[in-house]
Amino acid sequence: MRVVAFGYMTWGRRTIKAVLDAGHEVPLIVTHADSDNPYEKIFNESVSELARDRDIPVLVRRRADDDEVKAAVRDADADVMVVSNWRTWLSPEVFSRPRLGTLNVHDALLPAYAGFAPLNWALINDEPEVGVTAHMMNAEFDAGDVVLQWSTAIADEDTVVDLFDRTLAMFGPITVDALELIAAGRTDRTPQDRRAASYFHRRTDEENRIDWTWPARDLFNLVRAQVDPYPNAYCYHGAERLRIVRARVTDTPFGGTPGRIFIRQGGGVVIVAGADARKGRNKGLLIETVRTDDGRELGAQEYFTRMGGYLTSHPVTP
Repeated sequence: MRVVAFGYMTWGRRTIKAVLDAGHEVPLIVTHADSDNPYEKIFNESVSELARDRDIPVLVRRRADDDEVKAAVRDADADVMVVSNWRTWLSPEVFSRPRLGTLNVHDALLPAYAGFAPLNWALINDEPEVGVTAHMMNAEFDAGDVVLQWSTAIADEDTVVDLFDRTLAMFGPITVDALELIAAGRTDRTPQDRRAASYFHRRTDEENRIDWTWPARDLFNLVRAQVDPYPNAYCYHGAERLRIVRARVTDTPFGGTPGRIFIRQGGGVVIVAGADARKGRNKGLLIETVRTDDGRELGAQEYFTRMGGYLTSHPVTP
């Protein structure tokens, strides 16, 4: 089939490459310019370079609503369009142009986790699984009928990088399989249950700030959802910003005040957690590795040379 491709970053490149390797003709690629956003620099394999390497016409746009893009999509005379990690709104005039419609590929188990950073948010929220959905695009973000959906379970040992690797590996194959179903005329797709839908915004530095009134399990999830190369979860020790690189939940409860630097245990340092920690029923967060603002990575017992005091969400000056 003739496939117009809209894509960006590693997700877009891997998807488009799979479409090409499956033997489909791609007469046009549309992508975004490189961004200064720290999240968009992490997995930024270039779609533009792929287009140049394969000698495919490419347009670079922040949005795809100008006359040149509309004309290029029209002139491409595509059977179908594939969209992977396109970051701005696409008008019906664009996504309805191919005769078989537009297939969007999103790294979430839609209808939940539409929007941005779905793997990070899902891990923070302690979901049992994540996955990839290939669905037909309509006028609402990430809301079209599902063609295929694949999932992978989340284990306690997983970080967001593990989930990234496993879901990224699905992008090309699920796209190729979905295109085969579309080419075969299959229309037995699954409408999304809009009552179960959720839409998440981009993550910024504020979303990585630790709140010690959260339960230890939630804090553990936040830490593993923001491991390198993502910006790490952080708090403050006095006026010093402290990134939490590795942590886990304690086996036993620790009572007191949230954020209290309590005791050395098992190679780490226990921090009291949870809004009702005073009742003594909450497990603590065992911090194992930290990173200071000057880039030093230290074991928690090396960094915390004495017990007592507090970790806080905002700097506390003497």
